[in-house]
Amino acid sequence: MPTILSANFQSALGKLTNEERKQTELTAFQLMSDPNRPGLQFHRIDKSRDPNFWSVRVNRDLRIIVHKTGDSIMLAHVDHHDDAYTWAERRVIDEHPTTGAIQIREVRELVEEIIVRTSIQGTFPLEPTSTSLEKLAPPIFNLLSDDELMSVGVPLDWLGDVRRADEDGFLALAQHLPQEAQEGLLNYAATGILTPSAPPVANAIEHPDSLRRFRVLEGLDELKAALEAPFERWAVFLHPSQRGVVQHTYNGPARVAGSAGTGKTVVALHRVYRVLQGDPDAKVLLATFSEPLARNLARKIRLLCGEASSLPDRIVIQSFEQIARDLLALATGRQPRFADAEYVRSILEKAAEEAGIFEVTPQFLNSEWTHVIDPWQIDSAEAYAQVPRMGRKNRLGTKQRERLWTVFAAVRQRLASMGLMTRAGVFASVTRHYASRSEKPFTHIVVDEAQDLGVAELRFLAAIARDEPDAMFFAGDLGQRIFQQPFSWKKLGIDVRGRSTTLKVNYRTSHQIRRAADRLLPDRMRDVDENESLRTGTVSVFEGPDPIVIIEKDETAEIASAANSIKQALADGFAANEIGIFVRSEAHLDRAFAAAEAAGIPVRTFVGEEKAPTETALLGIMHLAKGLEFRLVVLMACDEDALPLAERVADVADDFELDEVLATERQLLYVAATRARDRLIVTAVVPGSQYIDDLIGRTV
Repeated sequence: MPTILSANFQSALGKLTNEERKQTELTAFQLMSDPNRPGLQFHRIDKSRDPNFWSVRVNRDLRIIVHKTGDSIMLAHVDHHDDAYTWAERRVIDEHPTTGAIQIREVRELVEEIIVRTSIQGTFPLEPTSTSLEKLAPPIFNLLSDDELMSVGVPLDWLGDVRRADEDGFLALAQHLPQEAQEGLLNYAATGILTPSAPPVANAIEHPDSLRRFRVLEGLDELKAALEAPFERWAVFLHPSQRGVVQHTYNGPARVAGSAGTGKTVVALHRVYRVLQGDPDAKVLLATFSEPLARNLARKIRLLCGEASSLPDRIVIQSFEQIARDLLALATGRQPRFADAEYVRSILEKAAEEAGIFEVTPQFLNSEWTHVIDPWQIDSAEAYAQVPRMGRKNRLGTKQRERLWTVFAAVRQRLASMGLMTRAGVFASVTRHYASRSEKPFTHIVVDEAQDLGVAELRFLAAIARDEPDAMFFAGDLGQRIFQQPFSWKKLGIDVRGRSTTLKVNYRTSHQIRRAADRLLPDRMRDVDENESLRTGTVSVFEGPDPIVIIEKDETAEIASAANSIKQALADGFAANEIGIFVRSEAHLDRAFAAAEAAGIPVRTFVGEEKAPTETALLGIMHLAKGLEFRLVVLMACDEDALPLAERVADVADDFELDEVLATERQLLYVAATRARDRLIVTAVVPGSQYIDDLIGRTV
């Protein structure tokens, strides 16, 4: 008898205690291996409108709700006895009459009146806190016909509620609707465009909207892998837009984009999984910007493939820098010795002084080295004369470049004489080694957080990739670029135009947090190659409280407020490992540690370790948060001189670089804020960061 796993069952499983989960998983394994075994106690749920709902006893109080049709059995829900029966009595599982997708839908007449939640926008202890109701707004779907509403999956008995809903009313209503209906209506509310769901297919379980919530399991190993980490449901279920990108075969380098939380990493991981399943000889590099995030990806790949699978043995998962180091060691037999940034800065200043060059500032020399000479690996005055200095305000003529080159040449010579390399130099060395070789170390390369690739890194990846269609895949978001200045990918031979997809459905972050974070960025972002990223039309599929901003008179008061917020979350049932506490720089870490200590919550300062303590919150600088997610995120020390960081502003060389610093500092706050699923707390000392007004939508 085929077993179907529902996303709802997996989500409900994650809310149980560890012991309850173990008992439930054992019963689920028994159901799948032999649903007719005498020990399994099935009871029909007589009060349900759906005659196919049955309960299966797990223990004295715990029940699995299954849906039996024909020769299949579906794991639909799990909960304690009374709550499990109530869930089943209020729901029906059937095919939508228009789309043909299988839905778990609530029976409208059995749902209590929907209460529209009002919101508090920000808390400011230095000012009176105000609570205001939104002005009454007209219905937002009254121009759509019943057929149009049903084309996006709205159940027939919910049409009247949808038609009467204004903006606030719909946000409260949406949680009762199937996901495709939520998304279709939210997108219409945001853009005025209604995009119908996919048309019916021969087998309803294979409809794209069915596949986002149901999966037919092939065996006990699949069930075990799916149930091991219910919080990470992406390992089993994909949104139709994600599935399309995963399964597509491209005729060149491809990219998936989208706002934070739209599942770009999910798609990247499934691309890796698809390649490994389809090609037994494939050797895949999954690269990202840091080793902690690489370890996190490795854990997720193992979950996706299953603990018993050998597929991960054919994947190398490392940071850009680490894989370059390893390949250089393989090619030369030695590990590189690095010159740190402060040493390079000092020899730049000394070389300029020896050459008698005082017409430019030390900041300019360091900026020119960091953003032009080193990443492009300029090795001659002729090459310097031709390199594009994209967007830089200080125009340099031929004679100026010749004069400055004496400084940079002296620095290159000094580093070489001491056997020191920069990060860009390591990438360049490996690039030269593999560029002319037909045999490459990897058949496929998948890159996560691709927006933070620099010139040297992208050249390196292009050199170690096979020159074949579909060999390179990138996942990234322009709005999350926090490290590199922009440059043309196309001019380096990586052209993703026409092969770039933007995801629009946010599963990680609540509507309220996403809406606040989106205010930090422009609606429209464009890269150097004219690839455009539209942030409008992105929708979140669940609600939560508005972000809370607390601006205190001094650090002591701020620490106390942050500690109280953490205590409240713990009292509300948040686990310690579901909390992240972040600050802009290491100089502010003491305030975060003090808040954690006052809240009585243990912390760790690393990510990605398989044996990381589960009863600890993660604490660190905002860069550490990249690629992670938490139920609660507390962003502390968001002060006037912290965001943007005063040291970065003081070190800029020209107006262009100042604009870049301000943009990337703003984007860093966006990255940190969008790590939060359910709650976001932002604290600062008066007057607070200039970005806070944008975050809360307050005009000055």
